[in-house]
Amino acid sequence: MMDELSKLFRKNIRDYGMFIALAVIFILFTALTGGTFISPNNISNLINQTGYIAVLAAGMTLVIIIRHIDLSVGFLSGFLGAIAAILITNYNIPAIPAIIIVLAFGALIGLIFGFLVAKVGIPSFVVTLAGMISFHGLLLFATQSGGTINITDHFFNQIGNGFIPSFGRIAGLTVSTLVIGLVGILLFIYFQIKERNTKKRYNFEVSPAAFFLAKLVFISAMITALILVLAVNSGISWTLVIVALVIFVFSTLLNKTALGRHIYGIGGNPEAAELSGISVVKVTIYVFVIMEVLTALAGILFASRMQSASPTGGTGFELLAIAGAFIGGCSASGGVGKVTGSLIGALVMASLTNGMDLMGLGSSVQYMIQGLILVLAVVFDIMTRKSRLNS
Repeated sequence: MMDELSKLFRKNIRDYGMFIALAVIFILFTALTGGTFISPNNISNLINQTGYIAVLAAGMTLVIIIRHIDLSVGFLSGFLGAIAAILITNYNIPAIPAIIIVLAFGALIGLIFGFLVAKVGIPSFVVTLAGMISFHGLLLFATQSGGTINITDHFFNQIGNGFIPSFGRIAGLTVSTLVIGLVGILLFIYFQIKERNTKKRYNFEVSPAAFFLAKLVFISAMITALILVLAVNSGISWTLVIVALVIFVFSTLLNKTALGRHIYGIGGNPEAAELSGISVVKVTIYVFVIMEVLTALAGILFASRMQSASPTGGTGFELLAIAGAFIGGCSASGGVGKVTGSLIGALVMASLTNGMDLMGLGSSVQYMIQGLILVLAVVFDIMTRKSRLNS
């Protein structure tokens, strides 16, 4: 029994490692803040804080899988958020058309980045570093007339601050949140059982029944705890809904589509992928378009949450997104990564920021700790890869 448990842990050490890290962070900050960290109000706040980082980390996962990097996402999200604010505030464009324009602008930027990287052959580090510097300047230019641009559009501001309708309360808990939580748990159990049965049908290795059952019980309990905490407060936020949709769409893209298989194939061996008939140029362009559209969405979420756009918008987001992707299981060598893992990685980084804010730690200490976490994530990746090779 212990040998099987040890083998299972070593095989899935990346997945288990990030959950262990998240659990340690929650326990540590709960103790250091006297329980404030896990209060219903702060958990709702943490989810909304995680939203834009999780969206960026989802896109960054695809970029890292194909062995590239995007350093521009921080200031680009701040700049595109400022564009949305200008369109809504200065030109009185309704929120939905403004959002569509900003998303289209993100797609255009992604097309340019992808062309420069894939067709011209400029390293993505150089292209996106130039973009980072340029969009920082454009953000300062866009906000120079009045500094912070306040957004008063109710619909737009609800995206980052609002909650889905509650449909009443039962014992002080929002009905909609309880229903969605129950449906979510049932769907999780159904798809896990379906995936396990499919693997068994094709003679793939599966975990022992006892471990599989323990996994279902543990994750269902975690979902239940989260749902109850949210239901005590205002329920499920629109930010959480958007993040869930993004994670679902891009997990499906990576795991169930030809494009997803091509992305993993390019990350594993670009030359072999090209020889097998995969267009590395097209796939790389697609990935950068997806990345910058998600960057635009992150900018919208951030501007909506802040109800404003400022010259400092997006500062440091690229660090959080990259760290989230690596903590979530992406490999520095490419070819490995899951969008769901990057969601957990983003939650780890957001939890660190949230907990340190509650403790009153200064920005200087926060940046040092975040940088250390990023280095440790890469070291962990290298060590686990060596361990697998040696075994």
